[in-house]
Amino acid sequence: MASQKQTQTQTDTQAVALRSLARRYTAQTPRRLRVIDAYMAFCVAVGVVQFVYCAAAGSFPYNAFLAGFGSAVACFVFAANLRMKTDPQNRQQFPGSSAEGAFGEFVFCHVVLHFVVANFLG
Repeated sequence: MASQKQTQTQTDTQAVALRSLARRYTAQTPRRLRVIDAYMAFCVAVGVVQFVYCAAAGSFPYNAFLAGFGSAVACFVFAANLRMKTDPQNRQQFPGSSAEGAFGEFVFCHVVLHFVVANFLG
């Protein structure tokens, strides 16, 4: 009985901490960064789905798996770079960078990435 109460208390504490974290995140994080974070979560989900599918169904067209998984990882990295450069708290670390310039780099890197992926598929 005591063990069950302790487990319930831990669960309640974790739930309160997660709600507090979510409230602070939505209150203190600009909307632009939240959109980038959602895109990064999507990239992770795509990579996980591709990896699980490859493990379950096999990797017959291995080039397709490598191209898709590498594209998901690269998109995540590009988004992380965009997030770092557009975060107002990082202005001192990137003094010559603007949000528009960072987005231009993001788009250019994606265009090059997708040409490489399309070429890799054959």
